[in-house]
Amino acid sequence: MASAVMTSLPQFNGLRPKTATFSPVRSLVAVQPMKSKGQGALGARCGYIGSPTNLIMVVSTTLMLFAGRFGLAPSANRKSTAGLKLEIRDSGLQTGDPAGFTLADTLACGSVGHIIGVGVVLGLKGIGAL
Repeated sequence: MASAVMTSLPQFNGLRPKTATFSPVRSLVAVQPMKSKGQGALGARCGYIGSPTNLIMVVSTTLMLFAGRFGLAPSANRKSTAGLKLEIRDSGLQTGDPAGFTLADTLACGSVGHIIGVGVVLGLKGIGAL
């Protein structure tokens, strides 16, 4: 009895299942592919390059990179004091930029710019303005 049960269960070998031989069941109902209804909770909306979301992300990242490059935000070579003043210090990082903007600064300012942009986009979506 146990061997009859074991042969009817599907057996997997790698990514392709090897099932026991079954006779195909034919139904009178035609099977149609499922249709997507709306966007749902996880729907992706791919807008064009001038979409409001894209413009917000580009502007926020550009402004943050500008602030870091021209000394308006802390960076590897400019630390912030308790009074939020920026002091120049030698970080030991080498750069070819005259202002001392390093790769670490570029990555950090770009990340913060993206964080700000995502906050703006989600905030505007939350109030229904976007």
